[in-house]
Amino acid sequence: MSDSKAKFHQKIENCLCPPGDGVFTVNTAKERKAALREKLYGQTENVEPLWKASLNTLGDSEHKAAILGISSDCGGGILRGANWGPLFLRSTLLTEQPQVSAFDLGDVRVIPHLLHDKYLNEGTISNCQKALYQDENSEYHVSPLSITEDVCDGFYAHYPEKGIFGIGGDHSISYPLTKAYLKAKREQGKRTAIIHFDAHTDLLVERLGIDLCFGSWCTHILEFLPAPHHLIQFGIRSSGKSKQHWESTFGVKQHWANEIREQGADVIVEQVIKQLKEDKVDELYVSFDIDALDEEFAAATGTPESGGMTPDEAMTILTALSKEFPITGADMMEIAPFTDSSLAGQSSSETTLREGAKLSAFLIDAMNKG
Repeated sequence: MSDSKAKFHQKIENCLCPPGDGVFTVNTAKERKAALREKLYGQTENVEPLWKASLNTLGDSEHKAAILGISSDCGGGILRGANWGPLFLRSTLLTEQPQVSAFDLGDVRVIPHLLHDKYLNEGTISNCQKALYQDENSEYHVSPLSITEDVCDGFYAHYPEKGIFGIGGDHSISYPLTKAYLKAKREQGKRTAIIHFDAHTDLLVERLGIDLCFGSWCTHILEFLPAPHHLIQFGIRSSGKSKQHWESTFGVKQHWANEIREQGADVIVEQVIKQLKEDKVDELYVSFDIDALDEEFAAATGTPESGGMTPDEAMTILTALSKEFPITGADMMEIAPFTDSSLAGQSSSETTLREGAKLSAFLIDAMNKG
């Protein structure tokens, strides 16, 4: 192993933790954490050495898809709880989609009060480095967005043939995931596009003075795309401004939920494939906010919305795209299992997780083939 790769592996051993451990709690979901450890490692205690040992097999893994959990909802802003997404979605994938397999990097170590290091003063960074790494002069970042981008940069540098499947967390997490992906693909000479499923445009410049959050991340990755219209959005319906405003202001391409419903998902995706081919796009990144689905299917999320896409419509679009273009990066965001904002009661979380797992399984499989 080269010195550079060895240094990267040392970094992920320090900045990440075993799968499901990204949320630091004492008793909440303790049984679910234990069940995940049992399935992954065959034991519930002392799993960290097993996880670290597994990291050394990353280069030899046959899987092109590597899962990374980012248990942060500090960049959210309505109902919190998406920090539990990585733990719960992994568990659902293992039980309901057992045929799907990927390398699991683990979770980013998250201090839940932090978002990005640029918002912190030197004293706070030093204190947090001491807490995370037992070294107040550590070279490592301390905030989830900063750690994620740094880890992903190193991942793509050393494993360019692989891709990361990120599990959030609120949608601000997609900023470092897509930024690292787009930078790496640009260096490889690849033309890319972001396929973004969401009820919301996420095209604010800032929200309450914060420029990186769940409602603004798309705005800040546009500069890393070959062109703004390489951001293609599906399922939009909750917006204070019109489709024309967003497309003319930012140059993106949108397909709102009502258009998909009225014209048919197959018709819409044909238009998108034609656009992507004309733009000579090589590879796709899919960012999926679960609230792109109608609240009937995705109520356990921070901002559920009616009038949304069905899982079948989403799968029709993804299936058609994957037949024409390699999907080499993806994420699933905003599943908040402990929220219950619908009248569906106890089953709302189960339904949201089930549909999120189906879509995640498809994306992971597509990445492994990509």
